[in-house]
Amino acid sequence: MSIINDKSFMKFAIKFIALFLIFYYGTILVISLAAPSGIYSSFVHNYFDYVSWLKISLMKGASVVANLFGYETIYESNYLVRIVNARGVIIAYDCVGYGVMSFWAAFTIATEIKFSKKIIWLFSGLLILWGINVLRIGLFLVSINKGWKMPLGIDHHTWFNIVAYLFIFIMIYFFNKNTEGKKS
Repeated sequence: MSIINDKSFMKFAIKFIALFLIFYYGTILVISLAAPSGIYSSFVHNYFDYVSWLKISLMKGASVVANLFGYETIYESNYLVRIVNARGVIIAYDCVGYGVMSFWAAFTIATEIKFSKKIIWLFSGLLILWGINVLRIGLFLVSINKGWKMPLGIDHHTWFNIVAYLFIFIMIYFFNKNTEGKKS
């Protein structure tokens, strides 16, 4: 049987693509509506701006990583974490990792398993991806102040994507191994 004739796979693929597009472009819409410039919605800004909350949590997490290296940090506005009297890192919306998080969320939700397992896998994976991003931002903050070069000349955004998708594929392997034969 070809993959196109496999109805369960096609159902998964359609759900996955639809969910990914909703999560990814929905996040871009939230960013657009919550930003004070352009199209602005105070309602979205005040109640649904999860991207800013995520950004602040990444800043605080990166600060913890820098503290482990002996650096004291400060926050300037809601997008810059800086080592005291030294350089800092701007956490732009592209730094949040909503692309990889959208991918993982779409994958777990599109898969036919028990709701309780789906929730556990969804949030565990999102937490892992958040942790990878915290490490990336924290290590980048330390590296720019220590003068470390990026390995192989590859920028930190690309490294994050490489590591994050590597972890996603590892999580998918364990997800499939753990849920095999346990579909709802």
